[in-house]
Amino acid sequence: MRSSNPFATPIVDSPFEAVRRRFENWRQIRKPCTPIPEDLWAYAVELAQAYGVNRTAQTLRLNYASLKQHLEASTQIGSAVPPAKPAFVELIPTISAGMAECTVELERPGEAIMRIALKSASLPDLEALARTFWGAKA
Repeated sequence: MRSSNPFATPIVDSPFEAVRRRFENWRQIRKPCTPIPEDLWAYAVELAQAYGVNRTAQTLRLNYASLKQHLEASTQIGSAVPPAKPAFVELIPTISAGMAECTVELERPGEAIMRIALKSASLPDLEALARTFWGAKA
């Protein structure tokens, strides 16, 4: 049954509601001049990241500047976290890593044959040469 008081705080099912209740419970049982516990600040910071500092401070009845400081501190700590490791790393061998000499033979059936002795050519060079050879007419 709803309260007939028009000034009563409405019960709102929002992301803030559970955290607001935690703050209210803490305020009822705390001793005077007791700082807000870190777990409550963590909840407030999470809401501030998603919904803004002003809205969060008003809804949870927190000091705007204090909430902003906690938010900035958590952002600085979060930026120190190393990025995720890549799932795939391509290793490109260098010439000194065992590039053996080889001979590549290209043939256009019935027209021409080209032999290439590779000592230190790169694959893009070989690909460009092969495309030119197969595309050219004798």
